[in-house]
Amino acid sequence: MKRTWTIIGVGDVARSFKWYQSLFGQPETSPAHDDFGQIRDADGTVLLCLHQWGAHGHPSLTSPDHGKPGNGLLLFFRVDDFDMALSRARDLVTRLEEGPHVNPRTGTMEFALRDPDGYYVMVSALSAA
Repeated sequence: MKRTWTIIGVGDVARSFKWYQSLFGQPETSPAHDDFGQIRDADGTVLLCLHQWGAHGHPSLTSPDHGKPGNGLLLFFRVDDFDMALSRARDLVTRLEEGPHVNPRTGTMEFALRDPDGYYVMVSALSAA
């Protein structure tokens, strides 16, 4: 089995960590480090890594000023509690980027919102209605 660990640059790891835990309905914990955290599923699968801009000298994570965060990136998550995720999302943002709708290609419900750093986050139901 192979897995990808998506890592995004963020301005405040603790803030983003709490935001994603809230979106996914996870118990609130703290990231392992001030400059890096992993959002994990209940089984330990890494869903998303949050990396402080400028920490560790990684060339593509030096500063959001070198490119717009999220340009060319769509964070796409499939959830098994779509209606609850939608409710949690509405508590996190003042407006959704895309309201709930059926994706004609997948047949699943989905919606989109922006995270605290401006990344476009799409949340899709795990299975068709």
